[in-house]
Amino acid sequence: MRKLAYLILACLLLTFSAEEAYSQMNRRNIKKNNKRIASYRGKKSGFGKDKIYNSLGVSLNAFNYFGDLSPSPKRISTDIGFTRPAVGISFTHRFGPRYQLTGSFMYGGIRGSDSDSADPNDVDNGVFRYVRNLSFRNRIKELSAIAQVDLFENQATYISRVPWTPYLFAGVAVFHHNPQAQVPQTDLLGNAFSDAGQWVDLKPLTTEGKSYSLVQFAIPFGIGARFRINEVMDISGEFGFRYTFTDYLDDVSGNYVDLTTLSSEKARAMAYRSNEVQPVNARVQEILANRYTGYGSFETVSGYGHINSDGTMNMRGRAGDRDIYMVTTVRLTYILGKTFHRAKFR
Repeated sequence: MRKLAYLILACLLLTFSAEEAYSQMNRRNIKKNNKRIASYRGKKSGFGKDKIYNSLGVSLNAFNYFGDLSPSPKRISTDIGFTRPAVGISFTHRFGPRYQLTGSFMYGGIRGSDSDSADPNDVDNGVFRYVRNLSFRNRIKELSAIAQVDLFENQATYISRVPWTPYLFAGVAVFHHNPQAQVPQTDLLGNAFSDAGQWVDLKPLTTEGKSYSLVQFAIPFGIGARFRINEVMDISGEFGFRYTFTDYLDDVSGNYVDLTTLSSEKARAMAYRSNEVQPVNARVQEILANRYTGYGSFETVSGYGHINSDGTMNMRGRAGDRDIYMVTTVRLTYILGKTFHRAKFR
């Protein structure tokens, strides 16, 4: 009996020791699990096919121009009165929680005019632009590919996308342009033009003695905000710029050339237009009264429309400053291949 009691006691001690060891191991595991839970930030899953979607958009845009025919020489100077409308279509591919890529086509116009924008009472700058008296219009057809980065992340499907998000965008664009101006009443010798008042293409006239390409590249960049309307429609507003690689959106870039070297009376009349200026104040009258007569058959205002007798050239524009146009956009987009999911009740 005594041996049996010792055996039972030994078994109880072994059982108690095993339970104690197990409890200690279990407590250590619980602590480890608690630490894991405390530091858990959610499993990062890929942006699956159920979250990727495409959308089609239409936009109403406004174009503004910055260049040699702006009201002042400041880099960001424009005449709001020359804001011109544009329309566009776009296709967007959403491929990440913050990212989408948009291909779009826009068609619109820009304009500029010294006589309307320059202040003849500004004796430091505006009066000289007013006497220069150049003007233009340009119709732009733009094709672009633009990457967009949302500030608010969305890991959900299109149905549960964020109600709104601001975003940044940048990309590349190629565009076709064609600057034009209206034919004056007479040429520089006073002979009437039969097509006076009509818009003509400026590039073939080589008003600065140079040619340029009508197909150019630009860098679009800017900011915007997108708002969810319902499950399949969004509306967004954008404010951006197109930095171009040309200085000839307005057909103005460098210096006046010797007008006698231009090919026609129309080319000379479109290159130099100070003869059409009216003396609206004493300063303008003083500038117009000072004449250069080095061309024999016609004369020009000193500082405009000619190369001086000493060989120096008079500025027509600021060579090297690339033209810019600003695009303000309101876009409505529709998510393709998706439908409303409405609850049904019996």
